[in-house]
Amino acid sequence: MIDFTTQYLGLPLKGPLAVSSTPLSESVENIRRMEEAGASAIVLTSLFEEQLALESWALDDDLSRGTESYAESLGFLPEFTDYRMTHESYLGYLRRARSAVEIPIIASLNGATAGGWVRFAQEVEDAGAHAIELNTYALATNPSQTSSELELQLLEMVDGVCRAVKIPIAVKLSQSFTSLPHLACRLQDAGARGLVLFNRFYQPDFDIETLEVRPTLHFSTPSELLPRLHWAAILFGQVNADIAITGGVHSAEDVLKGVMAGAAVTMMASALHIHGIEHIGRVMGDVGYWLEKHDYASLKEMRGSLSRRSVPDTSPYDRGNYIKTLSSYSLRQTVAAF
Repeated sequence: MIDFTTQYLGLPLKGPLAVSSTPLSESVENIRRMEEAGASAIVLTSLFEEQLALESWALDDDLSRGTESYAESLGFLPEFTDYRMTHESYLGYLRRARSAVEIPIIASLNGATAGGWVRFAQEVEDAGAHAIELNTYALATNPSQTSSELELQLLEMVDGVCRAVKIPIAVKLSQSFTSLPHLACRLQDAGARGLVLFNRFYQPDFDIETLEVRPTLHFSTPSELLPRLHWAAILFGQVNADIAITGGVHSAEDVLKGVMAGAAVTMMASALHIHGIEHIGRVMGDVGYWLEKHDYASLKEMRGSLSRRSVPDTSPYDRGNYIKTLSSYSLRQTVAAF
């Protein structure tokens, strides 16, 4: 019998596949189906920082502060009237989800500044969340703001939330930071128990006929997994915080790669919209088949086996990979020409 168990944020999980934030989990019935299919944890849909500001009658102050640095990120969010959940309804939804299943329920807060998160994080904790995922979404659009200032703002926000609650905090990051290992260590020092790699930025598209800029939303593809594997493999062993991979996880192979890179858990969302919630069970069945075929007794034996600290040649994770890849491609092209 293969041991699929793992730990994430200090929480025991029955397997390596969790559900990332998705509208599918807004239904309690769907949450039950996810657990039955084999999901080991569920990250609820996000409550946005701007919603808290709207409800506290501080919208003008919050938006004016945010637009100094994040004008684009705020501008492309949906209209507040389109949001399905208010502050109170989110807490009620969390309580219902918590009582419906036995697997961990992780609340998700989306924003870029401390805002009302500290107070709301405490309310989320009281409502029964096992953990909180800080879904940070910040775009640097102001040329006067330095990368250090952007990182400091993130660290202050994480520190404030971690001090306010006792449940574990995970930080969902973008991949655009200059020195991700350094930032990861500082986030750990600020109290983060987990790092989620990575947030998917939704890029605007241009309508050249109407001259309008329009938000777009596309499901992830397996090719998006590669940078996540790369950074998980680099961070594994350098930080004590647990690593989660989300974005591009569609198959058992993706789950196995994530664990080999060093992830404590992999998270799936887009694949569930494409293939249905039952896809979780099929993926976990394939994971079990692969482990049995390759004589693994547990998932723990495999974790981090392809991380940077575990492989004899680290060049694929460093500049050497860039050189080798380009040289190999050039040689193939030259041979083909002859």
